[in-house]
Parts: sequence; structure tokens; C-alpha cells
Amino acid sequence: MPGVFAELDLTLNELELARRRRLAAGGYLDLTSSNPTLQGLIFPPELLRAAADDYWTTRRYWPDPRGSEAARAAVVAYYAGRTPPLSLAPDDVFLTASTSEAYSLLFALLADPGDNLLAPDVTYPLFEYLAALRHLELRSYPLREEHGWAIDEPGLLAAADARTRGVLLVSPHNPTGAVLQAPLAALRRLALPLICDEVFAPFTYGVPAVPPVGALHPELPVFTLNGISKLFALPDLKLGWIALNATARSFAPRLELLNDTFLGANGLSQHLLPGLFARGMPFVAAMTARVRANLDLALATLADHPRLHVRPPDGGYYLFPAVTGWDDEEALVHHLLAQGVLVHPGYFYGDPPGVHLMISALTEPPGFAAGLDRLARAL
Repeated sequence: MPGVFAELDLTLNELELARRRRLAAGGYLDLTSSNPTLQGLIFPPELLRAAADDYWTTRRYWPDPRGSEAARAAVVAYYAGRTPPLSLAPDDVFLTASTSEAYSLLFALLADPGDNLLAPDVTYPLFEYLAALRHLELRSYPLREEHGWAIDEPGLLAAADARTRGVLLVSPHNPTGAVLQAPLAALRRLALPLICDEVFAPFTYGVPAVPPVGALHPELPVFTLNGISKLFALPDLKLGWIALNATARSFAPRLELLNDTFLGANGLSQHLLPGLFARGMPFVAAMTARVRANLDLALATLADHPRLHVRPPDGGYYLFPAVTGWDDEEALVHHLLAQGVLVHPGYFYGDPPGVHLMISALTEPPGFAAGLDRLARAL
């Protein structure tokens, strides 16, 4: 039997070919980067060295299917300081190699082949591949752009059936920046487990804080995903976690068995985590301040543009402006690349109505300002 990706077309698409040609011909201003280490956001090396120093002489391999107890205690303390707090015990936390691995574990925990999960119709293109690996159906529920990309509750209810096993939420949402700020009646009515990705939680903009969904919906099993990739700009150190609210605790024994099968989180990153939380928050504050300043600049620069219509995001570090005067995102992005600026087309993130572009405010400020200027002039 062939694998789920046996017939996947891996041919480079026209946009990637055009990007490479433009790069060879003199380059472009990149407004798409989500890699902090390529945008000058380097976690202070002296803090990493200090946090790692005693690891080398004390290291022993004592695998725990939930992960290092000290690291899990640091995660518990982090959620106790959120607004509103999410009350956890160390045994409610499972350390993983990444949020992608966490998703894979939860898909295996909650669903069997042929079952389905609900995911936003506009979102980062990851879930479909992870669902395919488990032979699960991924059903989309609509977001309402005219209401700040809020979840369409009737559409969410209509997407579910007898084989729906969970709902995927992203808050702040990627790429629209929407934050789930209050409980949803539709989620209560479905009474399904919630998988909430909150990797952009520190990056607030239009709201003062990102509420943990596990605190908004204590009556439902909620699995909260996060990690050090976005929070501390450390994607290379590969550490994430799953936090279970009290109602999800009944799933813990089976999740422990799944995590014990892989033991993906490496010992050094687990050892570093308490130090990252203890001494790394000033870096997080500086990083989020940069993103807010870039978002301020973008909104001011594009406020009166006749074709670009930008909505201030609740959080995250992306803008997802609508574009009028064009009806073909592919042609639009090729036109912009020819003018020396790279953006992503909206269709990279699903099938939102109309024409959209994705812009990353993580970009280094001088390049971001120059890219915005070139984008505005090109349209």
C-alpha cells in the first residue's frame, strides 16, 4: 500500500521559480520571514551559556514520559502568571520536541483513521499534512473577515458530524492575528476536546492579553500547545509542550504512553527551560516591542492606500491585508516580486474570499520600512 504522500507533486511552483530568478538577478526585499534568527532576533548567548553550564557535569539520562520535572514546573509558573491564570500541576504538562510533534501526538490520542478534526478555513499550512499522516479528514470551519476574522459559530457547528473528534484553535491566529477573547457557545454545544495553538501569545497588539483557552473553557478538555520557538526565538533548540486543563486530565495516561514512545524532547533544551523563563523575559519584551513598532509603522503607512486595506490584528506578528483592483493573487505576487518585494499570497493559507497578502512584521525594521514603501508604490 503506498504511503499518504506517495503521489505528492514536489515540483517547484511558478512563484518559487520566479523568486529564485529574482534572487539571482539582484534580490528583493523579503516581507515574509517568520524565522527570528534571520531577522537579528538572537536570544542572548550569555544567558544560554549560563543556563547550560551545570548541565554538562550533572547530565544523566533518566527519561520521563512527561519530561523534566523542573522544566514542567517552569511551564506551570508561566501559566499561573497569564491573564487570566491557567491553573496547572506539573503532571498536566508534557514536553515534546516541537508543537508539530505535539499536534501529531494529539491527533493520535483523539482520533482513529477515518475520523475528522475541525480546523480554520484560513490558517498556516501544517494541519493537512499532519492529518494525512494519521489518515484523518480535516474539515474546515469559516472565519468572518468582516468581524475581525472571528470564528463563524453556525459554520463551526455545521462542519461537525458523528466522527468529529476535536476542534483546532489558533490564538493569536496565523496569519490573521485574531484572538479568542471569550468563551464560544458553539464550542460548549459541540462538547469536543479543543487543541489550542498559542505560540504567538506574547505578541499582543489590539488586545491587552491573550487568554488561555483552557481558562476560558474549563468545562471542556483543552490541550494548550506552545514552545520556545516563537516565545524565546529559539526554533533550533526544539522544545514544545502540551498543557492539559483539569477537564483534560483523564487523557493523561494515554498521552503519557504516546509521548513515552518517542521521547522527542532533548535533555539540554529541557534543562535550559527554567533559566529561559527566569532570565529571558526582557528579551521577549524587546522582541514583542519591535513587532508592535513594525505593526504601528505598517498601519500608518498603508492607512490611506487606495488598494491595500489593513486591519489591525489582535496579536501575532503578521498582517493579512485585503487588496482591491486585483482578482488573481498569483499574478499580484508575481507583479510585486518583479518590483522587488516578496510577500505571500493569501491562498498559501487556505481559501479566503477576495485577494489577500501576508506580511511579516518580524522583519528587521529598516528592511520592513523599505519593503512597505516599495509595496505601496508597486500598487
